[in-house]
Amino acid sequence: MGFGGLSLNRIVLNLEPMLRSWVREEVEKAILSSFHPSSRSSLNQIEASRGRSLQLRFVNKLPSTIFTGSKVEAEDGNTIKIILVDAMTETMVSSGSLSSIKIEIVVLNSEFGADERQDWTENEFNASVLRERQGKRPLVTGDVSITMVDGVGNVDNVIFTDNSSWIRSRKFRLGARIVQRISGESTIREATSEAFIVKDHRGELYKKHYPPFLHDEVWRLERIAKDGTFNKRLSSNNIFTVKDFLRLHVIDSSALRHVSE
Repeated sequence: MGFGGLSLNRIVLNLEPMLRSWVREEVEKAILSSFHPSSRSSLNQIEASRGRSLQLRFVNKLPSTIFTGSKVEAEDGNTIKIILVDAMTETMVSSGSLSSIKIEIVVLNSEFGADERQDWTENEFNASVLRERQGKRPLVTGDVSITMVDGVGNVDNVIFTDNSSWIRSRKFRLGARIVQRISGESTIREATSEAFIVKDHRGELYKKHYPPFLHDEVWRLERIAKDGTFNKRLSSNNIFTVKDFLRLHVIDSSALRHVSE
């Protein structure tokens, strides 16, 4: 017997996309590790040279659809990370004063960057920053001002308050820029994310995730209704999350089958 007519093996098979998300997570870790931290001496050269180009970059990919009222996460459910990179040497700036600069998260019209140009000016970037509609709350709330630590900034509490249907492109991008220019500081190019749609949160509370995340409640899986019979049966056996479900399947699949009967 399965969950709502769906066999246990089929449920596990449906979790295959999660394995791909784990692979993406490992790739992101590899990307971070590939940016070797610059030495103190090379950092001093960077700070002494205004001609050296530094760049903020988004490390992980954002989902194609984001919902208002929910914290923005990467496509794989992890925290969005932004790094500071020396574009000439492809090394991450992880020490010195520049590694702890403060950055601001902004919302951009998705038309900015659509031509894949990488040589925009600061004024062009700022001109594409979107503000809230008249009478509305700020377009994004939460921790939009972030202090980088060792050249890495974590975007872990940013929430959209409005959808993206009111602009021509119907899509946004996230952007990151330095908050305040320091005297003698090298020019730091802003970061832009992929374009995405923002929808109102209606229905999001009961939405299934594709692929599901490990920390998702188990009812996010197909054919397991929230507060339904199987959901309650799983909970009574201490299976609350997708991770719990997978763990029991690996350790004792027969026990999981017994729960589903």
